[in-house]
Amino acid sequence: MSEQDDQIPEHDPQLPGKIKDSARQIWLAGLGAYTKAEEDAGKFFDRLVQEGEQLESKTRGVVGKQIRTVEDRVGEVRERATGTWDKLEHMFDQRVSGALRRLGIYRNEDVEALERRIELLESELAKLRHGGSFDSDSEE
Repeated sequence: MSEQDDQIPEHDPQLPGKIKDSARQIWLAGLGAYTKAEEDAGKFFDRLVQEGEQLESKTRGVVGKQIRTVEDRVGEVRERATGTWDKLEHMFDQRVSGALRRLGIYRNEDVEALERRIELLESELAKLRHGGSFDSDSEE
C-alpha cells in the first residue's frame, strides 16, 4: 500500500470503528434529545397547568361578580313584577266583586258576614224567648 492509499477513506483500517463510534454518538444524542424533550414537555405541561389555575382563579372572581350582579338584577325585576302582579290581581278582584254585586251575587265573605249576623240575632232572640218577654204562640 502506498501513502496515497492510506489517505483514501475506504482504505482506512480505522474507518469501521469510526463509523461505529459516530453511529453510537448519533444514537446517544437522539436518546438525549428524546429525554430532554420528555423533561421539557413535563415542565411545559406543569407550567401550563399552573397558568391555567391562575387564570381560573382570576376568571372565577370575575364570573362570580357577574353572577351576583345578574342575580341582584333578577331579584329587582322579580320584586317589581310581583308588585305589579299583586296590584293587577287586587284590581281584578275589586272589579269582579263589583260586577258580581251589581248582578246581585255576593262574595263568600259577604255571605259569611250575614250568616254571623243571623246567628247573633238568633242567639239574642233565644235569650229573649227564655227570658219570658215573648209569647211562644205569637213568635211566628
